[in-house]
Amino acid sequence: MHKYLRAIGFGQIKNRKQLQILLTDCIRTANYRDYFSFSSEGDFIFVECCKEFAEGMGIAVRGEFDENNNYIYDYYFPYLRGNYISSEEDISIERHAEKESYAGICDDLRLGVSLIFYFQNVISYLKYKENNQLPVRGTSLSLSALSCQGTVLMPIIKNEKQKKKVRQVSKNRNHLIAAARNGDEEAIENLTLEDMDTYTTISKKIRKEDVFSIVDTCFMPYGVECDQYSILGEIVECQKVQNELTGENVYHMVINCNDLIFNLCINEEDLLGEPEMGRRFKGIIWMQGYINFPDTVS
Repeated sequence: MHKYLRAIGFGQIKNRKQLQILLTDCIRTANYRDYFSFSSEGDFIFVECCKEFAEGMGIAVRGEFDENNNYIYDYYFPYLRGNYISSEEDISIERHAEKESYAGICDDLRLGVSLIFYFQNVISYLKYKENNQLPVRGTSLSLSALSCQGTVLMPIIKNEKQKKKVRQVSKNRNHLIAAARNGDEEAIENLTLEDMDTYTTISKKIRKEDVFSIVDTCFMPYGVECDQYSILGEIVECQKVQNELTGENVYHMVINCNDLIFNLCINEEDLLGEPEMGRRFKGIIWMQGYINFPDTVS
């Protein structure tokens, strides 16, 4: 069973029989269906059925119709639709080796690493690809995340002057990273010196202070799966929602991590602490992404 089912309120699914009943219901009573015909691969029809159990939160089941017009599901995944524009940088899409699922890659300067996410709206992408309309200009990316392990931390208090300084430092660093990408040797040298100064400062402070009073936000790859991350970010919005089928409570938050805004869901049972706007969320996440194409292809 999918590890992150519990993040959207299915913590009580314990065996394959329960899962099969749930997936059958998702297929039969889906809120949304989309289709794509692979004419170059034997004329099979790839189908996605999405069933929501709270606003923007549900399960997607993907599969195909066989020659007798019977639906055979291939795989499923829990999802959360992001409702913020997280990035407008260029995005690359790569197919996974074992099935018709895809990963997205976005090089956003604010993170300092290549952001890899599980791609949600695959069928829209396949339609563009079939019509030879790639690459698509004018797209944006809405990110979302599911978590099975999280902690709420208190914020680091800053006055307006300190906040303004942090924003300016971040802006200057992004300019340096952009220049370094283009081969600017001076920018590369400045970034190296800046990292050394940061390391020295933290090494002195860590002797007397807790690490979470020094580090305000962080975004780091976690484990061996490339779309999972360890994050520390500010809670911008927070609400408790209920899974309509199971009645389990889920926290739906909006997180600001390294100036990257995205939605996040976590089961109430998996979160330590009381989330509120202004506090910080620390946890392990599975990152998903929805590409906002400029128009719809038929």
